[in-house]
Amino acid sequence: MSTTGFVSLVGSGPGDPELMTLKAVRLLQQADVVVFDRLVSPEILNLIPHGVGQISVGKSPGKHCVPQNQINEIIVSLALAGRRLVRLKGGDPYIFGRGGEEALELRRHGIPFEVVPGVTAAAGCSSYSGIPLTHRGLNHGVRFITGHQQDNEDLSIDWSKVADPDCTLVIYMGLGNLESICSELIRAGLPASTPAAAIHDGSTPRQQKVVASLADLAIAVARAELKSPVTTIVGNVVSLSDDLDWFMPNSRHDERVNRYDSLNLARA
Repeated sequence: MSTTGFVSLVGSGPGDPELMTLKAVRLLQQADVVVFDRLVSPEILNLIPHGVGQISVGKSPGKHCVPQNQINEIIVSLALAGRRLVRLKGGDPYIFGRGGEEALELRRHGIPFEVVPGVTAAAGCSSYSGIPLTHRGLNHGVRFITGHQQDNEDLSIDWSKVADPDCTLVIYMGLGNLESICSELIRAGLPASTPAAAIHDGSTPRQQKVVASLADLAIAVARAELKSPVTTIVGNVVSLSDDLDWFMPNSRHDERVNRYDSLNLARA
């Protein structure tokens, strides 16, 4: 009889544990071990039951404490040892989460797996910042790009294709290259006055939002001293941010804590 375990590649969403799917929470409660990224919020990690193994493989720009090939080795070795593993990722596993790479590695070793989608950072951060990614009369589409390349290489992006005034642009992991990104978009034809926003730790009590024109965004973010993780949104829909801003991250903290605790039945 095979002793191979099972791997669930799970998206934890942008940070608010109430945005996790029921399946994601159930799998956390049933796991033998959880391998998690840096972008998984503390509130979500608190949902992991006592006694479940936890392995941090956090990666941050310029400070990759665990290389991807080593993460693959950890996942494969745990699964081959018969463990029921949750590979917990911020946002969605298949949107700049390297979930596809890890799934291919599991398939190469004949390890069964499943993928559990999560609310991606683009949807979570925009919704909690009063920014609809699409809005009739303001845009006709949305594009996701990464603002960070492996080993800090220069961004290999055809800016002429993404500098579309009729399309909302969402930039993941672009904080370190934000000044260059804004300059390239303007050089490629996007108006310098285009509304833009940078959101840190969206949907959590630590959320910070900076809104400025594309030309001024990098300076405004530096003045606000935003730290990673930051999701950047560029496009006319950002102009709705003030009118539609409903989330007050520092309000009703005690109520929020009580709601989070109620999710964690296994730890009670």
